Amino acid sequence: MTQPELSETYACTPSTERGRGILISGDSKSNSILYTNARSVVIMNLQNPLQVSVYGEHAYPATVARFSPNGEWVASADVSGTVRIWGTRNEFVLKKEFRVLSGRIDDLQWSPDGIRIVACGEAKGNSFVRAFMWDSGTNVGEFDGHSRRVLSCAYKPTRPFRIVTCGEDFLVNFYEGPPFRFKQSHRDHSNFVNCVRYSPDGNKFLTVSSDKKGIIFDGKTGEKIGELSSEGGHTGSIYAVSWSPDGKQVLTVSADKSAKVWDISEDNNGKVKKTLISPGSGGIEDMLVGCLWLNDYLVTVSLGGTISIYLASDLDKAPKSFSGHMKNVSSLTILRSNPRVLLSCSYDGLVVKWIQGIGYSGKLQRKENSQIKSLAAAEEEIVTSGFDNKIRRISLLGDQCGDAEAIDIGTQPKDFSIALSSPELVLVSTDSGVVMLRGTKVVSTINLEFTVSASIVSPDGSEAIIGGQDGKLHIYSISGDTLVEEAVLEKHRGAVSVIRYSPDFSMFASGDVNREAVVWDRASREVKLKNMLYHNARINCLAWSPDSSRIATGSLDTCVIVYEIDQPVSSRNTIKGAHLGGVYGLVFTDEYSLVSSGEDAFIRVWKITPP
Repeated sequence: MTQPELSETYACTPSTERGRGILISGDSKSNSILYTNARSVVIMNLQNPLQVSVYGEHAYPATVARFSPNGEWVASADVSGTVRIWGTRNEFVLKKEFRVLSGRIDDLQWSPDGIRIVACGEAKGNSFVRAFMWDSGTNVGEFDGHSRRVLSCAYKPTRPFRIVTCGEDFLVNFYEGPPFRFKQSHRDHSNFVNCVRYSPDGNKFLTVSSDKKGIIFDGKTGEKIGELSSEGGHTGSIYAVSWSPDGKQVLTVSADKSAKVWDISEDNNGKVKKTLISPGSGGIEDMLVGCLWLNDYLVTVSLGGTISIYLASDLDKAPKSFSGHMKNVSSLTILRSNPRVLLSCSYDGLVVKWIQGIGYSGKLQRKENSQIKSLAAAEEEIVTSGFDNKIRRISLLGDQCGDAEAIDIGTQPKDFSIALSSPELVLVSTDSGVVMLRGTKVVSTINLEFTVSASIVSPDGSEAIIGGQDGKLHIYSISGDTLVEEAVLEKHRGAVSVIRYSPDFSMFASGDVNREAVVWDRASREVKLKNMLYHNARINCLAWSPDSSRIATGSLDTCVIVYEIDQPVSSRNTIKGAHLGGVYGLVFTDEYSLVSSGEDAFIRVWKITPP
């Protein structure tokens, strides 16, 4: 068999934090933008948002990344104060790594000749800003004058070179160089100064602040020369600003949930040309925290992670908006009526709908925003388990969720499954046993003599398999609302973590925390496929292909392994590094399409070549 190939990537959203802006950047040659989420640095093509590549080599959560002026390199920074410089081609080869600050880096900029980098952020002591040669790491200047975290910095794009910094001490500081020396400081803002950016010709720079103001300065002398008009201006903190390529307009985004395009006049004042209202319900998650003007694209990012792309040439046109997950995607399921439709959920309670071949299709708005542990779909409803001891049955009406009925089972649900051909039956396992639900009623709570770690109910509701912390599989027949033990199977050497029936119901497979998977024959209860010991860590999930001919396992070791049932296990296929931090969800949408999700908040579609 040949290696499964990656056919689609549904990207995570940028990591956001309430009350803070994020700084995204782009490359005008390739129309690509860069943003960060946890340890991933994401490169996304604005013309085709499914064209995504990811750099995952930071040891700590990444905070900001920028393309070099020639587009060949990326400098990305993280919360430990480290900057990594890597190539945008062939396997992202690492060129250099420097520890630049003693704390989190919030912004960095390349010099226009691509020789120096300036970075700013948090630090112990007073060195909140550093400029250095990117090939050697040698310092090029002293940056005194700030007393608190520096949120943004800008490098003048033309000679004579200048660097401007701004931050939480309400200051805008101006440095001349190289080597850079403090020249002057401005106290025109009365709150955090969140972002500073030079115009493309270097003649002016603009600062925006949580005091809802934008101020324009002379690029060479650093004197204040104008401001953004308060008429029609923002009514909330302004988090980010980006210049148009011709330097005659700027884009700003704010906590007031709007983005504004401003005309910058000859006398250096800004007037609102157009207000762009963020698409959404107007909740807190619609606050805008990041923006970028790249060629003809105006990009905004909301607190909830929605990326909206407007066209500068047609600002009246509705934006193209898409989103995704920000946190670990713990459950994946398909709608049986249409297997190309996927639902995914992350523990923060977000349920996203995707369509294979298209990508993002919307967030399912639930009436109550509780956290979700896991999710499954039956015909017209989804069932979720929460950290609040409740199982919820939520009706599905197209893209929206209808009413949810919550069933309190009195203890934390560990695992649950729906009898797919009679979906009113749901089997929920808890630490000490199982709870059977029919519709919205708890019909029995059964205490078992062992600690339960995984469970599954057969599609017709006649049988249940329950796995224990001791590695044993207990097979029960379901008669009425009780369980009758039929057999105990011993093969696993660690707690059972997942059990799944094959779609044709002739087999079942189980995986454990000791990295082993086993395929069993259902009738004879004999092992059908053994020695599936190729992961390096616990198995989190497994999935069967619709024709029951192959099985895929996903593990904490970041890999997915695909086995053919009628082939020796040695002819397996391994997808290495499928998800940074581990694989948590797997589902087949057809015989040769496998979808995976993971800790990195990504969802990926893999094409498997027929043997």
